[in-house]
Amino acid sequence: MIGNSLELALIGNCTISALINKMGEIVWCCMPRFDSDPVFASLLKTGDPNTLNGTYGIDLDEFSYSEQYYQKNTAILNTTLYDQHGNGVLIIDFAPRFWQFGRTHRPITIMRKLIPIGSPKIRIRLRPADNDTNEPYRCIEGSNHISYVGATQSLRLTTDLSVISIHDEKWFILDQERSLIFGSDESIEEPIAHLTNRFLQETETNWQNWVRNLAIPFEWQDAVIRSAITLKLSAFEDTGAIVAAMTTSIPEAQGTQRNWDYRFCWLRDSYFTVHALNRLGITATMEQYLQYLVNLAASLDDEYLQPVFCINGDKQMDERIIHKLDGYRGMGPVRFGNQAADQIQHDVYGATVLSATQMFFDERIRQPGNQRLFQLLEAVGEKAVLYYNQPDAGLWELRGSQHIHTFSSIMCWAAADRLAKIAKVIQLPQREQYWQKHATTIRQAIDEHAFNSELNSYTATWGGNTMDASLLLACSLGYLKGDDPRFKGTVEAIEYQLRPQGSKYIFRYIVEDDFGAPENAFTICSFWYIEALAAIGRVKDARALFEDLLERRNHVGLLSEDINPISGELWGNFPQTYSMVGIINCARILSQRWEDEL
Repeated sequence: MIGNSLELALIGNCTISALINKMGEIVWCCMPRFDSDPVFASLLKTGDPNTLNGTYGIDLDEFSYSEQYYQKNTAILNTTLYDQHGNGVLIIDFAPRFWQFGRTHRPITIMRKLIPIGSPKIRIRLRPADNDTNEPYRCIEGSNHISYVGATQSLRLTTDLSVISIHDEKWFILDQERSLIFGSDESIEEPIAHLTNRFLQETETNWQNWVRNLAIPFEWQDAVIRSAITLKLSAFEDTGAIVAAMTTSIPEAQGTQRNWDYRFCWLRDSYFTVHALNRLGITATMEQYLQYLVNLAASLDDEYLQPVFCINGDKQMDERIIHKLDGYRGMGPVRFGNQAADQIQHDVYGATVLSATQMFFDERIRQPGNQRLFQLLEAVGEKAVLYYNQPDAGLWELRGSQHIHTFSSIMCWAAADRLAKIAKVIQLPQREQYWQKHATTIRQAIDEHAFNSELNSYTATWGGNTMDASLLLACSLGYLKGDDPRFKGTVEAIEYQLRPQGSKYIFRYIVEDDFGAPENAFTICSFWYIEALAAIGRVKDARALFEDLLERRNHVGLLSEDINPISGELWGNFPQTYSMVGIINCARILSQRWEDEL
């Protein structure tokens, strides 16, 4: 990597994805899906790049500098490497995605097109590895391909370059356009250059047509479009699940061991993701995600609803440490799986109902909600009624303690409140009254136990005096109105407690947890703060902070999970879906209207 920041770009096709650094190296890629073991994982390794397994680099002799950017309104990446004499190589990276045979073609394939500038001298380092054991794949050379045979899968590189030069990692002069097709171990029955160019053109057209149908605000269009594409890339199209991030174990802050695997689907993210998709007009992806959630609700048979699931809907994601990987910049441990699946988090009941509510009110949805779905959601709502005043790990997934978290209680209130609204629209007056009564009871309990009159604010836990950034959502969730003095007081208390001196950004909390006090700001919390500022009328402050956060994006417009409050350096798993949703939501709220500008 270059520098100490997450200077990475994401490509993908909603089946697989890859992260590519400014040197044109694929530093992270899992196959055959997002949560599989990585084939390339140099992002989490230290040492000599010439000897590392699990890497895919294009090296330029006498390298001087590079340029990297996305082709406009696509997920196609251009990286240009220049040497000290003006020679260079343009690397065009993409994962094919386009409409074919009445369905979206999204193969387990990464294509790389190499275009010479002058007479560049290059070499190719392609070493897929089992990054659990750190063992390389066994190579079998063919006439125009190399098969890589591993313990669990076989992969293939097909190319119009010399197979021997690639296998032996020899330097050579790139004298004309060449193609590298890496993915499933399948033969290609079409000229390699022709296939690459055809797939490139069709993928470009597919992305540009998709972007053309987005509903975007007048201001900050580039930021919103890039966020929308990234959100789409984070959706596993086969099931509709959306992962929190593509990576595992990039630490929240330097040397903290706050290293988690985010390649899974959290129910708490669902409400915010669904609303972002709705606001953009991405109804197909929204419907797929909603169906994924409905299937989870239909399988609710445990005492508690699990807060996080695998992208195929499975519950098992046992957390284990991978000792063969050093960690991001040498900061381990590296974890595969996530123990959060075993936690009790009562906010998930509200998140599930809030998301599914869209199916009863959105006329665009092909399979709208009905009484059967309502009955499934009622089972989720009954859990909310049962547990709204019970301790849990909270949305921040505390591993060493449990409390009655105010945000979890508010989300349980939201479950009852939305069920009442759904009952009204499907004309079930008795159920409407039933759920409205529960919503009132929960609200009364929250106001009695979670509002601190001395602070004029709701607090992180019942009867507490500390703050939690999630309380900034009380207005957007409909629990409080923007002009309610209690909401203004809560915003001001959060400003005082959760924006440490010298920081523009909001922390999740500042009390010590299992790993000590947090050191970096959680990116989405600052976006919640922006929404709250706009709600209480401080639009100028909201716009200023939003513009500042946009400056924190990396060179291709992506954000991670955390931001260092002093340096602005990005930390945490990447790219963070939550953070990209924050850009979309805040841009919509703060943008000038099209009608006022045109």
